[in-house]
Amino acid sequence: MYCEVYGKGKPVLLIHGNGGSIGAFDKTIPYFAKRYKVIAVDSRAHGKSTDPSDSLSFEMMADDFNVLLDSLHIKKTYVIGWSDGGINALVLAMRHPEKVIKLASTGANLWPDSTALISSLWKDMEKQYGGQKNKKWTTAKEKNDWKIFLLDYFQPNIPLSALKAIKCPSLIICGDHDLIPVEHTVLIYKNIANAFLWVLPNSGHATLRLYPDEFNKKVSAFLTLDSHTLLKF
Repeated sequence: MYCEVYGKGKPVLLIHGNGGSIGAFDKTIPYFAKRYKVIAVDSRAHGKSTDPSDSLSFEMMADDFNVLLDSLHIKKTYVIGWSDGGINALVLAMRHPEKVIKLASTGANLWPDSTALISSLWKDMEKQYGGQKNKKWTTAKEKNDWKIFLLDYFQPNIPLSALKAIKCPSLIICGDHDLIPVEHTVLIYKNIANAFLWVLPNSGHATLRLYPDEFNKKVSAFLTLDSHTLLKF
């Protein structure tokens, strides 16, 4: 797995979204690297992290991050994830709770349908799947692009009860015009015991890119606050 490390201090793992790469955090890394050790990764089958296998799942990716942290001798870390990276942040905290100090997840969903994604996006995905499911892909890039499309078409499949495994303080974020309905984000927030909700006004899915200054300051404050002060967050 390809990663880049910046700065010194307590570790912060950055996880990008579907089809993205470390470049998604070009407005995030400089801010957090001033006070943290930032680990920015290209997820499996993304960017410079190649993956020849036919299958891909959020569970596989979460386990990748766990192995990466071990290889870097990092016992536990803060996690910031966007979109699929937000899902990965949740799954990492579910599967490897000892590794996550706190997490901030923006634009995550728990399952793939029109209740967890805005209806227009879900209809487009259904149309794309219907039109291409029998196509024979020839190049490695075509096969990989199809694989990461299928990841979001069929996954994740996280029951609400599974969120109870998340024990760390969790900042659950979305924009009020996100690709993920606000109601779905609220559902995630309500089912994590130690969760905090932040809905950015006038924001779409790319919260951390549309409002980088506000996002960075809010998330940094969340990571910094102790458990007593978090009650007032």
